[in-house]
Amino acid sequence: MGYFVQMKDIHKSFGRVVALRGVDFHVGENEVVGLVGDNGAGKSTLIKILVGFYSPDRGEIYINGERVKNLTIQKARKLGIGVVYQERALAEQHLMWRNIFMGRELTNRLGFIRVGEQKRETERLMREMGFTSGITPDSVVGTLSGGERQGVAIARALYFKANLIILDEPTVGLSLSETSKVLDFVREIKERGKSCIIISHNIYHVYPVADRFVILDRGRNIGEIHKQDVSLHALENILAHVAKTGRMPDDY
Repeated sequence: MGYFVQMKDIHKSFGRVVALRGVDFHVGENEVVGLVGDNGAGKSTLIKILVGFYSPDRGEIYINGERVKNLTIQKARKLGIGVVYQERALAEQHLMWRNIFMGRELTNRLGFIRVGEQKRETERLMREMGFTSGITPDSVVGTLSGGERQGVAIARALYFKANLIILDEPTVGLSLSETSKVLDFVREIKERGKSCIIISHNIYHVYPVADRFVILDRGRNIGEIHKQDVSLHALENILAHVAKTGRMPDDY
């Protein structure tokens, strides 16, 4: 399996606060990676560097095998990286189809928005991603459940050809049924041949869909484990050990 993203020896400080200490991180093609660790481990900082929000103090970033310098948000998007933040960045008073295409509307040669095509494309995405039948392209986003709003943001990223979709704490504040919907959307990402990073401190929500787990602690990559090599209970114990000692157990 080839790598879609490689980050090598990434360092980042904010004044005297050291957020990342030489982190190596990669994501393979068609792979779901669970990026886990306690609050303050450096997860969000690492991802904000990958999407061009922060610049690393030191280190290298490769996307599709090519080194990328001076990465910006716009450049990361063009290279196929989409991100869905915890707040989801949706316009809740607008219709679903407007949210999918907001800022990147389909227009004709005269510059007029192709409303009908945008609605049809939204309906197709909804059908393929398994939205409930009561939701239409004209549904107001603010009336949707938390899991369905995550689905809207994911659908938007998929439509605009993101090869890697990053989900930042996608299940925070959601019920069990809504969490299940979000995990179904992650499975859809995988089925489409894309890659995904799920940032979370809740391993119970990450374990069902992740292929591999990367554990950060106090700005360092403590270890990586493939799901096939660890049970949920064992992974829970590993994370508890890392939180207490700052290192992996001796038998891993």
